[in-house]
Amino acid sequence: MSAKLYGLIAEFRTGDALLEAAKRARDEGYREVEAYAPYPVEGIAEAVGFRSNRVPLITLLGGIAGGAGGYFLQWYSAVIDFPINVGGRPLHSWPSFIPSTFELTILGAALAAVFGMLLANGLPRLHHPIFNAPDFEQATRNRFFLCLPAHDPHFELKRSRDFLQALQPMAVNEVPT
Repeated sequence: MSAKLYGLIAEFRTGDALLEAAKRARDEGYREVEAYAPYPVEGIAEAVGFRSNRVPLITLLGGIAGGAGGYFLQWYSAVIDFPINVGGRPLHSWPSFIPSTFELTILGAALAAVFGMLLANGLPRLHHPIFNAPDFEQATRNRFFLCLPAHDPHFELKRSRDFLQALQPMAVNEVPT
């Protein structure tokens, strides 16, 4: 494995060829397979070994934290810090706390979803080595790419190149770091 090499990339004409190549790469023992396509390819996430998404859990936790924090802030200020008896109501008049608690729940969930998504995607990332691959700009138009990163435990340059060539792609290229 070269220190200046990000990995090997194979270029395919169709999404079906990419899907088949990704399945064969996983079957061959590669665990860090990356696929790039100009449009969604049915089944590609499972073929490259995509794991479950944690953004919904992060969103739920953000909503709970926002709602609980908002309710606690109102309760503390009305009951503990500065209690004022208004119209004979109890100090802990929870129905008046509900609208702002709801709004803070939504705000907490939305912020957690945005930041959780950014974190899960590894963003902000202004540069990725895959952008140095020859003809990679075609990935947004009409080409499909499969990358075997050099940090994959199964990666070995000659064996990986031979494997990708056996898939009959249009081209196999090295991706510099």
